[in-house]
Amino acid sequence: MEVKEIKDKKIWEDFLLECQEKTFLQSWNWGEFQKKMGNKIWRLGVFENDTLIELVLAVKIVAKRGKFLLVQHWLGMSEILLNKLKEIAKKERCSFIRVASLLERNEENKKLFRNLGFREAPMHASAYEATWKLDIRPPEEELLKNMRKTTRYLIRQAQKDVNIETFRRWSPGDVDIFYQIQQEVARVQRFTPFSLEYLKKEFSAFLPDDQVSLFFGKYKGEIIAAALVIFWSNIGFYHQAALLPKYHKIPIAYLLQWEAIKEAKKRECILYDFWGYVNPKENPKHPWAGPTLFKMGFGGQPFEYVETRDFPLSLKYWLIFIFEKLRKIKRGL
Repeated sequence: MEVKEIKDKKIWEDFLLECQEKTFLQSWNWGEFQKKMGNKIWRLGVFENDTLIELVLAVKIVAKRGKFLLVQHWLGMSEILLNKLKEIAKKERCSFIRVASLLERNEENKKLFRNLGFREAPMHASAYEATWKLDIRPPEEELLKNMRKTTRYLIRQAQKDVNIETFRRWSPGDVDIFYQIQQEVARVQRFTPFSLEYLKKEFSAFLPDDQVSLFFGKYKGEIIAAALVIFWSNIGFYHQAALLPKYHKIPIAYLLQWEAIKEAKKRECILYDFWGYVNPKENPKHPWAGPTLFKMGFGGQPFEYVETRDFPLSLKYWLIFIFEKLRKIKRGL
């Protein structure tokens, strides 16, 4: 076996198309987005007799707290690939390697990481250590039937309300509208949103392949809700959304979600990934508990993966560990 850099987009995307567990954070275009953000990337594949058997997208992150190598949603965990990542990280003077895996959360897989020298990270690498997925292959009526009764009712009410209108856009200029709504939500809920530069570059990375759309909701002529959805490798990803807080009693978010699911079906997606989940019964005070209840109403099931893991490479890592641990406590996560 040998590790080689993959430079052919088709080889990369075709391999992922056959994978069951995957997210757009592994996609070729996510790598293009990272380059737009000024980050250095490596697209690495493990080949056995010229056959690709494993791949990762590694990104060098340069933050105020230090430099590290980030691998989001590794499909496996081979020692040969880890050794290559360590080689790159040391050359780039990174303090550690951070890995978000797509291996099922169980003791066997946790032990696999421990045996390779990883430890649990103080913070997650994305809002995706667990997620909620819906199989959208059944007909629309069946999907509606399988929803929570309240969710189905609110979709119907929104469809009947003459003051509510939904529409889809795919112009980079429309990202500004999404950003303004998100800024208002962030101000009220006191969190730090993605920058306008981040949103625009993410949108523009997926736009050439028609893999991204913005869904907007109007109430009495005013745009009050928006969602950014990515369609990649037969999956629709509900990546980001915002609803003006003063309109939280208007059921427009339910209709907007339903429109996104229908669009995913039109694109022949087989899954709709709601992107991020916490068990609301076990963690009722978690910031994501409310959004998770909303997502669960559409039907589906949870998927939980091994928590984010770090591979320390220098003593500086432990200073970063303490800093991130304190920040996580402050955020209530």
